[in-house]
Amino acid sequence: MIELIKGGGVTSAKGFSAGATYAGLKTEPDTLDLGILLSDRSAKAAATFTTNSVESPSVTASRRRNERGTARGVVANSGCANCSVGPQGLTDAEELTELAGNHVGVASEDLFVASTGMIGVELPMALLRQNINNISLKENGGTEFAKSIMTTDSKHKEIAVSFVHEDQTIVVGGAAKGVGMIHPNMATMLCFISTDANVEPVFLKESLSESVSDSFNMIDVDGDQSTNDTVLVLANGASETTEISKASSAASSFKEALSYVATELAKELVRDGEGAQTLIEVSINGSKTKDGARKAAREIASSLLVKAMVHGKDPNWGRIVMALGKSGIELQENKIDVFISDIHIVNQGIAIPYFKDAVVSAMAGKEVKFRVDLNLGNESATAWGCDLTEEYVIFNSAYST
Repeated sequence: MIELIKGGGVTSAKGFSAGATYAGLKTEPDTLDLGILLSDRSAKAAATFTTNSVESPSVTASRRRNERGTARGVVANSGCANCSVGPQGLTDAEELTELAGNHVGVASEDLFVASTGMIGVELPMALLRQNINNISLKENGGTEFAKSIMTTDSKHKEIAVSFVHEDQTIVVGGAAKGVGMIHPNMATMLCFISTDANVEPVFLKESLSESVSDSFNMIDVDGDQSTNDTVLVLANGASETTEISKASSAASSFKEALSYVATELAKELVRDGEGAQTLIEVSINGSKTKDGARKAAREIASSLLVKAMVHGKDPNWGRIVMALGKSGIELQENKIDVFISDIHIVNQGIAIPYFKDAVVSAMAGKEVKFRVDLNLGNESATAWGCDLTEEYVIFNSAYST
């Protein structure tokens, strides 16, 4: 059984500290834009990255470190994506890890590196060299770190949960950012997860992959996929409990905790989507395959027409069915049931009488739920999106100016 830690974050787990500073990457003075998360000992590491063919050199540098399977932490910046800048980008990413490593007393290859912000702009290394030593690591520095990775986010995003293993409290915490350029199969987002559990490396990688598949790969804001996506988990074993493997009695608790942290952070990303006012949750039930359920849920959650429909509080269920059919999964129209916020509006593929005003009222909250029952099998999946608003268009029409 997992428990939510009130006010918890990425440094709630034992042995982790973090800090941040304003290095001048952002235009707003005194806004945190450079942070470090550090484990006081070597940690097992696992990560997933963007599948965009155009990749930030910061991601390239972190991919290389991920092959080692261990790390001490990560240095992250916002305000500059360090992408599409030629060979200099990798040189700068490597230097940033060296600067951070020298500051906190660890080898540069023991630090992952992550960047987020404007594409096509080189990292301002002179500013980074000048200011990185201003970072002070603290056990309660998780919130500072979470704020330092924000770009267009309206709020920082952090969470932590705990469970008991061998009479010891194990903590899993995380911080994430990203509210635009977000689409399934990783999004424009960074997420850093820490735990004081001692986790077997293969099981750690498998658990992260499963968690990402059900969380960050199931969200959508605008259909666009970033060049810088990174999800990193560090397990430092500071709880001093025995190793958790796939066969361990604590395996299910660890996976549940990791999945909860990833899912809640993923939902916070779309809830805070650029210009968003409404969170959309799409559940697909009764699919023949898990992949089919995921694909259908993602297709509906990412449909621009569905997003616009939610923004207008318009119960135009035909758009849901359209997006479902567009997904290409196996279905039978005469078996489809559709629910909007638990109001049954389509039965066996045909509209049934319902009070339109009741559905409009149900769509007026900060969260709208769509449920589609395919009635073909036993597999299900859930995806999350947000409404498409005028503010999104206005904001992104002048992003660089």
